[in-house]
Amino acid sequence: MSTLAVNKNQEIKFNPQLFGLWLGMASIIMLFGALTSAYIVKQGASNWLNIQVPSIFYVSTAVILLSSLSLHIARNNFRKANVSQYRKFLYITFILALSFLVVQYNGWAQLFSNGVDLKSNVAGSFFYLITGAHAAHILGGIGALIATIINAHILSQNNNESRKIRVEMLLHYWHFLGILWVYLLGFILYIK
Repeated sequence: MSTLAVNKNQEIKFNPQLFGLWLGMASIIMLFGALTSAYIVKQGASNWLNIQVPSIFYVSTAVILLSSLSLHIARNNFRKANVSQYRKFLYITFILALSFLVVQYNGWAQLFSNGVDLKSNVAGSFFYLITGAHAAHILGGIGALIATIINAHILSQNNNESRKIRVEMLLHYWHFLGILWVYLLGFILYIK
């Protein structure tokens, strides 16, 4: 753990891995800020047709929020060294993460069957782009989650500082993805 000296009497604990994650999340915010800004600009175009977002996307919102809660519970059990509950809630989070992607895919399929494809409607193209980019970040989070599940089974059960940081980083990223999804869906639903 690195430290920064503030003055002679104080130190601030600084973890470069967590800082790097937050920088990465800041770049993701800029990406989605650019996409939503472009959405607003393109909305004024003559070929813009508002789309009806299928209600299944509300289900995916509930699923991602539940996955965030289950990962939070897993982290709390990790802190308490309750290994069986830690592993159990990691698996629940994994199942919910996969479920989120399945529900997203079903939502895209519904949208496509309603005649909204990538070519015919700019609003539809933006919807697929924004939600697809979010899904790609979910896949990255699932990769980190799989690594955490593997570590929960093969590493000794001592909670060393490095392992604590990795669990915290996953939790921060996963909560970030949940908040990001709520923002994106709210943006698309209410900016018309």
